[in-house]
Amino acid sequence: MKKICTLISMVILVMSCRLSGQSNFQLSPEAFEQKARETGVQILDVRTPEEFKSGYIAGALQANWYEPKEFADRTQHLDPKKPILIYCASGVRSGEAAKMLRTKGFTVYELTGGLNKYKKEGRAIVTDQPVKQLSEADFEKLTTSSSTVLVDFGAAWCPPCRKMEPVLAELQQELPNQFALQKLDGGVQIDLMKSLNVDALPHFLVYKNGVKTWEKQGIVSLDELKKAIQ
Repeated sequence: MKKICTLISMVILVMSCRLSGQSNFQLSPEAFEQKARETGVQILDVRTPEEFKSGYIAGALQANWYEPKEFADRTQHLDPKKPILIYCASGVRSGEAAKMLRTKGFTVYELTGGLNKYKKEGRAIVTDQPVKQLSEADFEKLTTSSSTVLVDFGAAWCPPCRKMEPVLAELQQELPNQFALQKLDGGVQIDLMKSLNVDALPHFLVYKNGVKTWEKQGIVSLDELKKAIQ
């Protein structure tokens, strides 16, 4: 009798979840916010860069679902061993992206109602302060600030950019006082990126005595960076 009662309770629970449109992988704003505080999770915003700039959940990475090449390139750097918390504006795009990511072996939790519902419930989001656009003259000053300058166009929300952070830290440890690192926000310095033909992040350039001597886009090994600088 006890087993029958337990079985009936489980069936009722499953049916109620289906009727409400919820599942273990579809989280309410409250549950999403709580899970986002856990260690070892990856938060993914699949909106456009313009939408992202208007406000995002703290710690989020960004990969535009409307740009298949960008989405594939950025998400390939996510850790399949860590769960993904995914969201968009209303939940439609993130639902489509979640299905695709699950086929690649990721565990994905969706924010029901998207960021719109998240904000309506009064949950905190991050809104970046406006940053000054650098002119070409400003950039020239940066590239001549030292005899050797490594310019890093990246962003905190860019998965491969985050992957490069420990590499850059190790580079600074191994080559102390041999170069100056200039980090530029690729989500902000749009005009400068256009003039330099920087169309994806991360993007690295080396200048020696004000002259560009090396350039590469994407993930770069420590050895390759050391050779470019030395």
